[in-house]
Amino acid sequence: MTTTDPIGPETLLRDRGLQVTAQRVAVLGAVEGVAHGTADEIADAVRSEIGSISRQGVYDVLGALVDAGLLRRIQPAGSPTRYEGRVGDNHHHLVCRTCRRVVDVDCAPGAAPCLDVDDGHGFRIDEAEVIYWGTCPECQSEDKTEEVGK
Repeated sequence: MTTTDPIGPETLLRDRGLQVTAQRVAVLGAVEGVAHGTADEIADAVRSEIGSISRQGVYDVLGALVDAGLLRRIQPAGSPTRYEGRVGDNHHHLVCRTCRRVVDVDCAPGAAPCLDVDDGHGFRIDEAEVIYWGTCPECQSEDKTEEVGK
């Protein structure tokens, strides 16, 4: 599901064989509103939308939506698990070492999985998960500001 997707959450859920519930609809909406959000961030957004929902309830819905292919789970090293609605295009991520902001980056040119391995050990590879690490522009600006103040 992407922000340009004209299909509503109810249709997406039904198309994947999932029962439409207020919690599932709210979680889908929250993931779209919280870019690369953690489960806690998504839970806060869902609570502001529908009221009470347990943390376990949010985890259960997130798991079901990932299993159904409606959400993608990413786990950058040293960071909590994050969720996104951009699925099925094998894109990668940039993570800021300072603030831990995560942004999407389109796949390197070529056919999926976008990377070749020297020895696939007999695996049929269909996806590559790449995380690029660096410093985002905002943190770079803060570094320069701190250097000027020294």
